[in-house]
Amino acid sequence: MSKDQFELVSPFQPTGDQPEAIDALVKSIEAGNRMQTLKGVTGSGKTFTMANIIQRINRPTLVLAHNKTLAAQLCSEFKEFFPKNAVEYFVSYYDYYQPEAYIASTDTYIEKDSAINEEIEKLRHSATSSLSERRDVIIVSSISCIYTLGDPIDYRNMVISLRQGMTKDRDELIRKLVEIQYERNDINFVRNKFRVRGDVVEIFPAYSSETAIKAIRVEYFGDEIDRICEINTVTGEVKNVVSHVAIYPASHYIVPRERLMAGIEEIRRECDERVEYFRANNKLIEAQRIGQRTRYDIEMLQEIGFCSGIENYSRVLSRRAPGSAPYTLIDYFPKDFLLIVDESHVTLPQVRAMYHGDRARK
Repeated sequence: MSKDQFELVSPFQPTGDQPEAIDALVKSIEAGNRMQTLKGVTGSGKTFTMANIIQRINRPTLVLAHNKTLAAQLCSEFKEFFPKNAVEYFVSYYDYYQPEAYIASTDTYIEKDSAINEEIEKLRHSATSSLSERRDVIIVSSISCIYTLGDPIDYRNMVISLRQGMTKDRDELIRKLVEIQYERNDINFVRNKFRVRGDVVEIFPAYSSETAIKAIRVEYFGDEIDRICEINTVTGEVKNVVSHVAIYPASHYIVPRERLMAGIEEIRRECDERVEYFRANNKLIEAQRIGQRTRYDIEMLQEIGFCSGIENYSRVLSRRAPGSAPYTLIDYFPKDFLLIVDESHVTLPQVRAMYHGDRARK
């Protein structure tokens, strides 16, 4: 069976109304119908029916659920049905999120604050990297998938591809790793970090889990890559020798340096316009606050290529026209992907509510 073929593993066969439903839905999809609905009481095997359809249609699939718990349950079920394929989990990685707020009358400013769940962030990176590498991918997602991510073309273009025997200067590899948001740390070797020991560079990819404790070791002989291994990060034991490895960016909001600098100039220009507007209207406190906040973000972008709330600058950094739709997880899928909306009577109203709420706030 090819790598891009879905293989359903189950001791059961479709029974009752299921074979008829599967045939009807598959024929409808193949005929080009964009929307159809499967109705069934709880426990009637709708997830198993969908698994059969995914195998028959054989396209990358996004399964949309209305909360994290339901998404986790579905992801677990699909992992059992498709153990040989990529089944990923994509939900919001915020354990806590406080948007910034400002009350001008009292000069009260509440800074943006958030706590990111590292394990969920790893799973999000695993989902986007799987979509870049293969077609036999099922991503089970919450409504988080309609929120801003970086440009998928930049994300794929900035992948570092390493092959055994290729000529690549060690210092150039280090510079590239820093450019895609990896940090050098020779002591605390965890996710999104790399360390250098002589002619050996060890990288802990963004999509690797600390529970798997698997990192990439690149061994040099001069400027030539002599060997690439997967290693245990605790013991250093070589788990596997590979001929090729792709290191994906540590951030979904990665942009090339020249585009970043051009974006910063546009942010600075827009900031100056707003400051001038507030001053002209005698709103001096607002002018000082927005100038201070934006200049801090610009400094962070210049120095480390990232800042808190970078998603709010995504339109500028990806050079999109004002009013255009942001890039989301859906843009990482190929054009022919299959979308399954679970509990659609709850999920679709929530999609609309989240979209309108976000638009109203911004």
